Amino acid sequence: MPSKSTVQKAKRDLAEGKSPSTAAGEFVHEEMDHIREHKHGARSPQQAIAIGLSKARRSGVPLKAPRRGRTTSRTRKSASRDYATGQGRRKPRATSSRRRKATSRALQREGSRAASKPALSRQGHRAAQRRSSGERSRAAKKGAATKGSRGRSQAAKRAAATRRRHNR
Repeated sequence: MPSKSTVQKAKRDLAEGKSPSTAAGEFVHEEMDHIREHKHGARSPQQAIAIGLSKARRSGVPLKAPRRGRTTSRTRKSASRDYATGQGRRKPRATSSRRRKATSRALQREGSRAASKPALSRQGHRAAQRRSSGERSRAAKKGAATKGSRGRSQAAKRAAATRRRHNR
């Protein structure tokens, strides 16, 4: 169950005109925090991200299921089910206690390295490599457009500080 503040942050992102994937990012952040706090673990960063996206869809973030060919049909089916639940087109059903217990026990056995800085950095780099430079550029421009003047100013200062650090 996502926290109230996470749901509010996601709603605020959507109200500001940010993309559904940005709003879903709030749930992924929360999932990473849970793993770092040892509430449960994950086998890989991808698994942690998938859990966060599933929670986002079920909470009403209008994040569509991945297209055919991007992932397995099982994952697509699960994502579309979560999406339908979040959009009020499907009644939310509680998982059977036996299955719920098995899932939580399995996650308890996993470690917390999936949410480590190096693991998330590797995942980010890998995800970026799968996209063309044009796609990355468009995403950056869209992000800058929804940031607002104050946000752009802060981002520019951070970027300048990073350049100074790396160009010594």
